[in-house]
Amino acid sequence: MNPTELTRYALLGGLLIVGYLLVLAWNDDYGGTPATANATAADADPFFEAATARAPDAQPTASAVPDADVPTATPTPDDEDVTSERAQVAGLVRVRTDTLNVWIDLRGGDIVKVTLPGYPVSLERPDVPFTLLDRSPSFTYLAQSGLTGPDGVDRTTPGRPLFSTDRDLYELGAGQDLLEVPLSYVDDRGISWTKRFSFTRDAYHVDVRYIVDNASGETLTINPYAQIKRSPGDPPGSESPGMGPQPYVGAAFTSEDDRYEKIDADDLEDGPFELRTDGGWVAMLQHYFLGAWIPGTEGQNVYQGRLAADGAMVVGYVGPATRIGPGESGTVGATFYAGPKIQDTLAGLAPYLNLTVDYGMLWWIAAPLFSLLDLIQGLVGNWGVAIILLTLVVKLVLYPLSAASYRSMANMRKVAPEMKRLQERYGDDRQKLSQEMMELYRKERINPLGGCFPLLLQMPVFLALYWVLYEAVELRQAPFMLWIDDLADLDPFFVLPLLMGASMFFQQTLNPPPPDPMQAKVLKIMPVMFTVLFLFFPAGLVLYWLVNNVLSMAQQWWITRQIERGAAQAA
Repeated sequence: MNPTELTRYALLGGLLIVGYLLVLAWNDDYGGTPATANATAADADPFFEAATARAPDAQPTASAVPDADVPTATPTPDDEDVTSERAQVAGLVRVRTDTLNVWIDLRGGDIVKVTLPGYPVSLERPDVPFTLLDRSPSFTYLAQSGLTGPDGVDRTTPGRPLFSTDRDLYELGAGQDLLEVPLSYVDDRGISWTKRFSFTRDAYHVDVRYIVDNASGETLTINPYAQIKRSPGDPPGSESPGMGPQPYVGAAFTSEDDRYEKIDADDLEDGPFELRTDGGWVAMLQHYFLGAWIPGTEGQNVYQGRLAADGAMVVGYVGPATRIGPGESGTVGATFYAGPKIQDTLAGLAPYLNLTVDYGMLWWIAAPLFSLLDLIQGLVGNWGVAIILLTLVVKLVLYPLSAASYRSMANMRKVAPEMKRLQERYGDDRQKLSQEMMELYRKERINPLGGCFPLLLQMPVFLALYWVLYEAVELRQAPFMLWIDDLADLDPFFVLPLLMGASMFFQQTLNPPPPDPMQAKVLKIMPVMFTVLFLFFPAGLVLYWLVNNVLSMAQQWWITRQIERGAAQAA
């Protein structure tokens, strides 16, 4: 190696080291876990309105809004250990279960804060639960519900009803499977309105029921409603680490025509969204978690999404009218889910709610892949090892396709010297060169596209597996080994991305050189480009690509060796 080349390589090595240090510094400054204080300023927010008609078959409508707005309330306390006295001043009721910490505002009975004790905000703060819903001056994320319609308590009570309860803190005790939190209100007509929240052990859903005792002399017509309000932008803690793929942040509905329809803030800029369907659900999504309302009444519901005056998204539904005669009682309600995107749990709550674990168009491949990954993890007890074994299983299943592709590449590599001679002889005559190359392919029984089609057929499987690893909340803060303590976060020392880039480089040495010099230069740059890109991807995704590359190299080397050995014996 001459001095000029030595200097060139030394400079290149220095640039790589400097670039690596810059990436480390960038990650320290901008790649950390964002703050988790989800706040919600309870700005004025109009309700959905039900039809004012009192006919027994009155159907809900969401075309107008009543005059009464949700009142501005005191922000929820930041700390977890809220004393009874502070909660009473703030007008809040605290509920604590094994899976949920919930704050309920007595004004209207809205859920204004939810934290998840089973999901720490970060590994560095394992005692601080992740905040999903919250209310503060900087961010709004509320779950509101009530009764509208001609006689609904939220329509007839100025500023919404102020409920009362016998205590400020409810806890799910040891050995207790069900916890009920009743809120009571009696209006000036003597009608008793009870809003009852039911919490279940080891569950993230809350049953919300209105029990109406009509002590008046008139028949009541009410419509249940529920809605979610969230400020614009990404909720704190929902961002994907680094510059990798970003999660979908927005609303989703289901209907008879579309099992899973996404509506984000941009879709609502031209006007409100509305659909009518039997049953259904409405959800607000972010990475790993969601909040969702599931109607508890039969009949047609009106779903709507709109932008509030402050730019916040408001999505929800109005249920069908219910009539309660004088001296009679009636019950209506819904179920609210606030927690992680666990597929089996969501599928058990409502049809197609599990589709909020968004695998895109390849969900029909991704869903069984996740089931297999979950099964393997249950056997080995480590999600990183499960990723490795799942990648191995997928490679074994796709072995016939991979083998056909690698055989074609090996045959192309075998005739590479002859192709080079043809390029040197007919380099100035492109037409003649093409003819001679096709004749060579025919003589050696080589399909020049034989290495492409098998790989293309495998791409849907690998892309589906990619989205499985990206969407699985089970990988959040899941350790692997050594320095990898969170498969959903970046590799802190970028070892896996560098190994992945090296594997791509060595894999290229097993492939035949492309006939086009420009294409050859592009292929040489690809490992560098992918390495830089994967520096900002979650470690679980990089681990998957690295294992896949290593297995592909081993398979390609074995097939190439077999073909070269057979050619040598034939010669």
